[in-house]
Amino acid sequence: MKLLVTGGAGYVGSVVTRLLLDAGHDVVVLDDLRTGHAEALAPEATFVRADIADVAEVLTPDSGFDGVLHFAALIAAGESMVRPELYWTVNTVGSLALLDAARLAGVPRFVFSSTAAVYGNPTESPIRETSTPLPTSTYGATKLAVDLALTSMATAHGLAAVSLRYFNVAGAYLRAPVGERPGVALGERHDPETHLIPIALQVAAGRRDKLQLFGDDYPTDDGTCVRDYIHVEDLARAHLLALAAAKPGAHQVFNLGNGCGFSNLQVVEAVREVTGHPLPVEIAPRRSGDPAALVASAERARADLGWTPAKPALPEIVADAWTFYQEQVLGGAAS
Repeated sequence: MKLLVTGGAGYVGSVVTRLLLDAGHDVVVLDDLRTGHAEALAPEATFVRADIADVAEVLTPDSGFDGVLHFAALIAAGESMVRPELYWTVNTVGSLALLDAARLAGVPRFVFSSTAAVYGNPTESPIRETSTPLPTSTYGATKLAVDLALTSMATAHGLAAVSLRYFNVAGAYLRAPVGERPGVALGERHDPETHLIPIALQVAAGRRDKLQLFGDDYPTDDGTCVRDYIHVEDLARAHLLALAAAKPGAHQVFNLGNGCGFSNLQVVEAVREVTGHPLPVEIAPRRSGDPAALVASAERARADLGWTPAKPALPEIVADAWTFYQEQVLGGAAS
């Protein structure tokens, strides 16, 4: 198929792009490189540097696209609460422009990078797709708005739409060179970094003095927050399955997670074990709106997509992230 990947220079989008190319698809990546990285772009893909608001210049009625995979978005929940206008413009208005262009171009399939943030503070654990979405951040609200728009577009125009609601994505995609095929290393690099595992790796590498954990008095086994971590390669594979499983006139929603949670202190211990470096920790006050536990039920994805995580173990997720961080960020300076 000929596919448009928006945000294909970002963390998840770049890995999905590689897997699509390896599967034989013709891929066009649209990214403004605001938060993405040019070096993460697959050279086999056609790259268009453009804002999502201008997507209609690429997704034209005669462009021949068979599907869209939409990753272009801003993702920092904290920032979204102080700059809500930016998040509504990029995440929601930009997505609506993309949906309209897809409609006019007659694109039949649409896979959307959604988020567990749409659930807010859940009333059940593990969280199922039937849980009532009640986002507590502007970020989550902007993503939920696009989910709702996809339902309307599927009903009114026959679009085959799938929303994949991610939990905590981590790890790196590492492909060794084989013959003439070059190796690939794609991982997490945000500026500023807000995610626990890459921040912990920065501390292990001596790039930060300490790791702050927000709260140790939650109703969990060790008092720290519990989150469901999923390897980025497992997450990426789900997008290819979703593309194949999309049904005309239907909007399907799938949670993607391992179905088990790891506490912040368990993450700290995994990073210490993998890196062999000390990891000074400082307990800070709770952050407003942080749920005690967010764990996914991915039973629907297992049943309907045939998706099963291949790398569910936390040490393996951390080890791949550490390999990427040493080779691509530190340039091999850490051991």
